Formats: sequence, structure tokens, C-alpha cells
Amino acid sequence: MTSSTQSSTTSLDADPPADVDPPADVDAPVDADAPGGAEQADGASVGFDPDPAASRRLPDGHAGGGARGSGGASASGLGRNPALALAIRSWRQLTSMRTALLLLFLLALAAVPGSLLPQRNINPMRVEQYLSDHQTVGPLLDRLSGFDVFAAPWFAAIYLLLFISLIGCLSSRIRWHARALFTAPPKAPARPGRLPGGSAWESPLPPAEATAAARTALRGRRFRASATATDARRPDGTPDHSVAAEKGYLRETGNLVFHVALVGLLAAVGFGSWFGYSGTTLVVTGDGFANTLISYDQFTGGKLVNTAKLRPFSLTLDRFAATYEPNGEPADFRADVTYAPDLDTPTRQATVRVNHPLVLGDTKVYLIGHGYAPHFVLRDARGRTVWQGNVPCTPRDGMFTSTCTVKIPDAGLPPLGAQRVPQQLAFSGVFTPTTRLDPTHGYVSIYPAARAPGLTITGFVGNLHVDEGIPQNVYTVNTKDMRQLTLSGPAGAGRTAQVLALDNPGQRTLTGLPAGMRLEADSVAEFATFQVKSDPFKGEALLFSVLIILGLIASLRVRRRRVWVRATPAAGGGSTVEIGGLSRSHGDGFAAELGQLTTLVRDATVPVGAGPSTATDVTGTEDGGAATAPRGTQPRAAAADGAASRESEREH
Repeated sequence: MTSSTQSSTTSLDADPPADVDPPADVDAPVDADAPGGAEQADGASVGFDPDPAASRRLPDGHAGGGARGSGGASASGLGRNPALALAIRSWRQLTSMRTALLLLFLLALAAVPGSLLPQRNINPMRVEQYLSDHQTVGPLLDRLSGFDVFAAPWFAAIYLLLFISLIGCLSSRIRWHARALFTAPPKAPARPGRLPGGSAWESPLPPAEATAAARTALRGRRFRASATATDARRPDGTPDHSVAAEKGYLRETGNLVFHVALVGLLAAVGFGSWFGYSGTTLVVTGDGFANTLISYDQFTGGKLVNTAKLRPFSLTLDRFAATYEPNGEPADFRADVTYAPDLDTPTRQATVRVNHPLVLGDTKVYLIGHGYAPHFVLRDARGRTVWQGNVPCTPRDGMFTSTCTVKIPDAGLPPLGAQRVPQQLAFSGVFTPTTRLDPTHGYVSIYPAARAPGLTITGFVGNLHVDEGIPQNVYTVNTKDMRQLTLSGPAGAGRTAQVLALDNPGQRTLTGLPAGMRLEADSVAEFATFQVKSDPFKGEALLFSVLIILGLIASLRVRRRRVWVRATPAAGGGSTVEIGGLSRSHGDGFAAELGQLTTLVRDATVPVGAGPSTATDVTGTEDGGAATAPRGTQPRAAAADGAASRESEREH
């Protein structure tokens, strides 16, 4: 017999088709005395509702032979239309629970690259660094949407198929469960006392009063109990006095709530991707950001997002602070900002930390990265400022050794030659927050904080091609049409590379530039990278997540069980009362519960002072062990026990 753990799964059973009625004999009583009575105990009346579709499959895989007798015509029509038959077979395969579980596994598997590879909508700088470090496999992963996994077509295909499969599974299952909720429990078998754990005793009450008392007692234990009508008759014509009680429908309800909430969660996430957006922006200390499309370094919006109507908030990065452990491990990051939630609201102060975003309605501002931005000033031969600004550098390691690229297209230099080739300046260098000279690797950083900031820099002059309308990577320099400069600085004159000490006024200036210009790196600021994410359906997603947990708890904790009581007239007056029951799963304490119910019903049917009752435990154990029974009835009782066991196995 299958173990009880298998019956506790949260997946749905096979989906019953909508055009199949429950078995016609679901409410038929079982008469163990009639021919074949023991075999009838294996039917739906003493067990749990079998899958209506499981026993009604035609060779082509679709259900038929229902109570309405429409299966044959349907099969004939499908045989004449192979395309329709293939479509129906494919639909049923797609909406089977096996396919849904497979798609759920594939969805989880497809999400793995999104956690292993940097994603453009989260940190585009890391994506660029990855492409630079892995020039062979990087472009291949990019073509396969490896850096934008959750917006990839193949991920959306799995997502959509799972959504359709779950809806197809649930539509028929919900209708079937709704009918079961309003259907009376199956009638009692002829000998409920012969079921595993059943009992029988004598009661001084007439059969009708005994069953009424039993029904009241079972309802007191929150069983859904129904008694037969007063004029009900058994197949042999004798009066039928019995009670059928059922409990544990919340298990299937929780199962359905779990899966419906899962569909709702998928829908909320899907609608969130249509109406939501995500973008990243780099803000240097002292600078600001306004929530407009042009202010983003990278922006990903849903298909239904109106970029002209983004939430009109703004913020200014007042201060960024980072603390590190002595070994260089990060301890804490914080960004102090001044923000305005709307156009007409006063500014407010806030601190943004990792995993502690700034919340503005359904929009959140996350702190996802930081780095250093040296401040450069380009002056002409007269000392006038030609250009100045902070240039963010891309971190390369945990000690924040960073790559810096400075492009100055408007340096004021005259064009060269008859072709009037633009003469523009560019500088490329490596920034080290705490600089030390390594005999092997040159100047390196030994700590991520800016305790001794240094910059190793080289210069170029020529055509940057920035005026041709072709997008360029701001973090790299194309030196194809440029020549390298010989610079003068702290390392001496006539060198292609110089090392500047940004905290030493005498060692942070480059000379030897065209037209007598000089470049000074006079300070270093920190920048913060923010991710702005809007998800208008996050509340619905949270609600469905809670329902998933509640449904899962109900489906795992609640047990489905049925109890039957039958009263027959006794020879000396009164009645003989029999009680028995079945549980969908074994080893769940049902034997103890059935014993308590037996005592409860016995006390209700044997009034105080009526004298001792004669109780007979017909089977004694839940597993259908040896039992005490009147002489000549043991084989029939054993057959009923075997039938009940077969029913339980089929249910599991």
C-alpha cells in the first residue's frame, strides 16, 4: 500500500474533464449480504471520489463514455477530423499536471543564469566589465540574452506556457470540487462495522432515533453528516437507517487555493512587467537626478509604460559613506539624499542603504553600487578653464582599483590639415584609492578607502569620432585615429605615462599637452549607482504569496476522512449500531480519532441508565487485522476489508 506521504502532495490530481459526470453509483449503498456485496465495497461508496477521467479514456486520449453517453459520438467526430483530434490531445497534454510541473521546473532552471550572470537592468557597468573580461564567451551569452534573462523570449515562452497549463488544470478541477462541496457524502455500506477499525453494539433506541443521535454527535465534531430519509429503503426492501459523515474538504480547497494563488502570482508578476519599469543611474556626490527618461544611464520599461508620465520625483546625493573591515571587506554603505516625492511637495532627507531602499509609492530607489570619480580641470596656456568635471571610474576588484576614461571633444584645438580633422583630447588611466608600488605589478591599491588616491594616466590627441552620430562606450577610448602624447609630470618629462597623487598639490598636474594646456586632477569624489524600480502590482503579488503559504499549510495539515453509522432492528428490540470509517491517508492518527468517534456515538445511542451495551470490535485495527465477528461471517468480513484496502490504494 502506498505510504501516507504520497497523499500529502500539493499537486493536483488528474484533471477531470468538464463533460464527464461523477460515477453513477457514487451514492449507491453497498450490501455485503447481496451477491457480489464484498466486491461492491471496493466501489466509490466506501472510498473517496475516484478520478472521473481516469476510467473513461478513449484510445486517442480524450475522455468519453460519460453519464450522458456522448463519448462515442465525440470519438467518431474526432476520428473524422485528425487535426481536431491532435489539437485536443495536445491541449490535454499541455494542461496536464505533469506538464505543469515540468514547466515549473524549467522556469526555475531558466532563472539560474539570471542569478549567476550580471543583468543589464540591475548593473550595466558589471555587464560591460564582464564583456571586456570574457571577449569570447561574453558576446555569445549576450546574443542568447544571458544578460537580460527575465526579458528573454525563451524565458517568456516558458512563463506563458506554464500560465496556460495551470489555468487549464484548474478550470475543470474547480468545477469538480465545487460540485463535490454541495454533494451529500456517499451512503453507508451495508456493514460499516466490517471496515478497518469498525465496531458494533446494541442500543435500546429504535433505528431512526439511533441514527438521529449519531448524526447530532458527529455534527458536534464538525463533520458534514446526513441521515437517510425516514422512508428510505435498502435494495432488499428493508428500511434504511444510516448516517454518512465527511470531514476534511479543506484539504482539497487548500490545494486549489495554492494553485490558484500561484496563477495569480504569475499574473501579478506578468502585469508588473507590462506596467512597471526599471532603470539605473549614476550620481556623483553633490549632483542630482530627476525621474525622466533622459536622466537614466539604462532604462527598461514595460510595453504599456508611458515614459512621459513617470513619477515626478527628484533627489540629490548629499553624501556617500562606506566603511570597511581592516582586511578590506565592506562593512556598510549609505547614501544620504535630499529628495522631493512630487513636484509640489517640499524636500525631505533620507538615507538609502543596501536592501533598505527609498520608497516612493510603488516606486523604490535601491543603492546597488558605488565607486570613485576624480575631478579633472583642463586649463589653457593662460590658465583659463577650458573644461572640468568629475569622471566616474569603473571598479575592477575588491580594492576598487578602477579604470578611468576622460574624453574632451571640445578642447579648443584647431582642426588639422585640409580635411579639417578634429583635434580632441582623451586620457586613459587606472585609479588606485590607497596607492602602493608593487615590484611586480606596479602601482596597486591595497585598501578600498581613498587614503592615498593615485592615478596612472596616459594621453591621446586626434579624432574621437564623437560628432558622427554613432553611439560610443563612455568607458573606452578608440585610439585608431589618435596619437599618444608625451607628458610631463611628477614622473619627469617626455613620458607616455605619469602617476599623479591626488592628495598632493605638487604631484597632480600634467603638462606637455598641445597648445600649452595642462590637466589637473585636484580631488576625488564618490559616486553611487541607484536602481529605480516601479512595480505597480507588488501588493497583489504579496497577497497571492500569502495565499500560497496558507493553501500549502491547509493541504498538508488537513486530513480527508469519512465515517458511516448504520442502525438495524435488533431481535430483542432496540437496534444494532455499526460504525466504520476510512481515511485518505494512513498513519495519520485516524485510528485514534475513529476510536474517539466510536465512543462518542456509543454514548449518544446508549442513554445513561439504559444498561450496559454489547460492543463488538469487528476489525480492531486500521490496517484491517484480525477481528471478532459472528460465526459464519469471517470470509465476508475479510472480503470487505480487502475491498476497503484496494479502495485506499487506488486513492493514493
